[in-house]
Amino acid sequence: MKGLVLAGGTATRLFPLTIVTNKHLLPIYDRPMIYYPIATLAGMGIREVMVIVGGKSVGDVVELLADGEHFGLDLTYRYQRGALGIAHAIGLARDFVGNDAFCCLLGDNILLGPELEPLAKEFEAGPWGAGTLLYEVADPQRFGVAEFGPDGNVVAFEEKPANPKSNLIPIGVYFLRPDAFGVIEGLVPSRRGELEITDLLNHYLPGSLFAPRFDGLWTDAGTVPSLLRAAELAEQESADGNLTPPPPRPVS
Repeated sequence: MKGLVLAGGTATRLFPLTIVTNKHLLPIYDRPMIYYPIATLAGMGIREVMVIVGGKSVGDVVELLADGEHFGLDLTYRYQRGALGIAHAIGLARDFVGNDAFCCLLGDNILLGPELEPLAKEFEAGPWGAGTLLYEVADPQRFGVAEFGPDGNVVAFEEKPANPKSNLIPIGVYFLRPDAFGVIEGLVPSRRGELEITDLLNHYLPGSLFAPRFDGLWTDAGTVPSLLRAAELAEQESADGNLTPPPPRPVS
């Protein structure tokens, strides 16, 4: 399995913090935000990772992560021109992915707790076409929201609904196979002008989506309140001895 980290976007919800820098370089407790998804993929046993960059400070992202050797990874990069959506960014990795299954993480997602390797292996060996992890939140209207049928299975996702049908959201972890790129080619931009990840996931509903619940700690860090929450969670995990030390600085 290969890995993908999405680290583009304009981060307008974090202004003025992101006027002169990429949000993924902002600190979350004792390390830059982007270290968290990188470490999550490394903990899954993934070694080949592409980072999709965009917006400001692209060179700083590359300088920070370098070739990935200090994470135990082989990193490569691809540039996304503009805020064209998560599904569009995933589509840029087609040549990198080749014929392999892959896991895509949003660069502003902080996952703390159990390793995801068992879930990745379950998806890779299973019959599903795609997968994500569900998590219960208090403000689902900020996210894509899961709708469930009478049997308790997910039947649809709705992007940022005014009236959410549940409080379970697909967090920024997506398990996919190469056929996803053909699906992305057929997507129509939303009213926001973006190719939405919820539209990609909906293609696999009902019946072909792997959607277990994540029982660790999760938050995005795309707003000032969630940035603070992410730092608080990381601080607590560090105090409890559950937060691994950041990797050493790469050799210049």
